[in-house]
Amino acid sequence: MRSGTYVEPAKTTVAQFLDRWLGHMRSQVAPRTFERYEEIARKNLVPFLGQVVLNKLRPERISTAYAKALVSGRRDGAGGLSPWTVHHMHRILQQALDQAVRWRILARNPADAVKPPKVERQKMKALDPAETARLLKHFRPTRMFVPVLLGVLCGLRRGEVTALRWGAVDLTNAQLSIAESTEQTRNGIRQKETKSGRARTVALPSLAVEELCRYRVHQAEELLKLGIRVTDETHVFAQADGRPIQPNSLTHEFARILARSKSLPRIRFHDLRHSHATHLLANGVHPKIAQERLVPGHSDHAG
Repeated sequence: MRSGTYVEPAKTTVAQFLDRWLGHMRSQVAPRTFERYEEIARKNLVPFLGQVVLNKLRPERISTAYAKALVSGRRDGAGGLSPWTVHHMHRILQQALDQAVRWRILARNPADAVKPPKVERQKMKALDPAETARLLKHFRPTRMFVPVLLGVLCGLRRGEVTALRWGAVDLTNAQLSIAESTEQTRNGIRQKETKSGRARTVALPSLAVEELCRYRVHQAEELLKLGIRVTDETHVFAQADGRPIQPNSLTHEFARILARSKSLPRIRFHDLRHSHATHLLANGVHPKIAQERLVPGHSDHAG
């Protein structure tokens, strides 16, 4: 009120409040998470609910907005948004309105009385041993071989693969340390802690040790031609000039090369991690050990 920026709650629209809430959330969550919040709030929520006065927002108005979004929510006019997107709209609106209650702008959260559209969770796909062998053979001639190897034999996430440096790889003792991950934002690549928030050590199978030894020599020879020496700070999976690779680039390249195969199933890179967990359990590894190998301190071993 002293600065003259205070807006009476009775006159505040949903769009104005979301703008204020986003300003608050910018310092509360990771940059990539904030970008997702901002995108959904401004591009999906505001067009349907932005002009509504905040303290007049009712559950039925929210439900109507979700229904319209499912039918005609695409900004290009080519139909509706997916149930998943509308579900995310609901989750973010609910979170924002919870903050309005904490700030005592609203007495209660109207989104609490609204059910978002039902969505079917995308099932993880696991490769069997024969498919895994074909996958490795298919990717061996490409630069994506090492990321695929680390995903299917060690259970690394894509952000963990792109963050991995040689200093974290102990080929003598056949293990690697996962202590950080890479996140892609509008401002570029950002290093962050792993999803579980805890470092973990992963034992390397003999095939991974053999292939990583061979790959390190090849990478060193490539970089030496450019006058660059491989050090502990060099990324294991890097561009031809040693620069780090964006996680999205890894995903796109994986899908592009996989599409060349006529026999392999169409899976996501993250499904390699699920395949690894499935292989561990199928080989009699205790579930608790498999869980700690993938996500220490986390209850969902598939991550």
